[in-house]
Amino acid sequence: MTNKSENTSPDVSTQLEDTSKQNGHDKQSAISDPQSEGPGESDVAEFIEIAQQLENELTSIVIGQERVIRELLLALLSGGHVLLEGVPGLGKTLLVRTLSDALSLKFARIQFTPDLMPADIVGTTIVSEQADSNSAGSKRVFSFQPGPIFANIVLADEINRATPKTQSALLEGMQERTVSVGDATRPLPKPFFVLATQNPLEMEGTYALPEAQLDRFLLKVMVRFPNAKDLLHIVDTTVGTRTLRAKQVASGEQLTKLIETAKAVPVATHIKEYAIRLLLATHPDQEDVPEKVRSFVRYGASPRGLQALIMTSRVRALLEGRFNVSMEDIKEVAIKEVAYPALRHRLILNFDGLAEGITPEEIIETIIQETESE
Repeated sequence: MTNKSENTSPDVSTQLEDTSKQNGHDKQSAISDPQSEGPGESDVAEFIEIAQQLENELTSIVIGQERVIRELLLALLSGGHVLLEGVPGLGKTLLVRTLSDALSLKFARIQFTPDLMPADIVGTTIVSEQADSNSAGSKRVFSFQPGPIFANIVLADEINRATPKTQSALLEGMQERTVSVGDATRPLPKPFFVLATQNPLEMEGTYALPEAQLDRFLLKVMVRFPNAKDLLHIVDTTVGTRTLRAKQVASGEQLTKLIETAKAVPVATHIKEYAIRLLLATHPDQEDVPEKVRSFVRYGASPRGLQALIMTSRVRALLEGRFNVSMEDIKEVAIKEVAYPALRHRLILNFDGLAEGITPEEIIETIIQETESE
């Protein structure tokens, strides 16, 4: 694949070329732009300090999942939601609970089952008795009883076991950060994160998440089985009388500030163009896409995939101690930290791809290898 954006439509290609000529592909163009001021040194130093403390606290309790913790932090500091997929017993629930302890945030756990109803998640209106100031008795009034979604960190455990009707109860909250019940729309607390888990082994009695809901997760993180060394460490730290508990590292207000700091990290135009070429290369109907995409992909990633690439790349740049996003944050070193979790759940394979056992990661790796960055 060439670097002339031949896989884009003529209008998009022209816009990218005009923008490229205007910037000259200057890697410092985003910093030199007076309208795109990056975060200050003190903000970056605070970001790195708190992020490192949080990462160290999580890795000391959740053993053998360093990559998962890093990807979780990328999404958390980007202000996005995460879908965790892995077999039982790998510490997914422990990870989310430890995260809430380290941030001193309100935590709620929802165990999704086939008989769970939307009102069990968002809340419902109940009849309650209230003292009547006009008389000595009491009166009955309607009052709203908030559901577990009114928390800062919501763990949706085994989300694919609930019916689509119940799964859809999370859609508004994940996107708009509000909940509509009856004739009222209520805001959710800030910050607000949904961390959902699903088991890839047991498929009986489950309901696959629709594409519209999968797309609302910023990242899909695969939780792998630990190696022998990590298993020995797990036994030494968990099978005994000692109980490990995370200490508070930051507050909700500090986390909100860190998210705003990450949003201020500048991204040069040529890096945005490269991310756009990656996204367009996931669509089989575009010109000059890899043959593997044309053969095995049914639908490509949505614009939310592009947003996820840029947002998580900003966070990764700060974690690496840089003030602006570089190409390696999306490519090469970051291929498994950014591109895989940001795009894997947004690619829909066709029948041939499923029959051949092709994985979304193989498609993404092919796209990155065949998409030039300059």
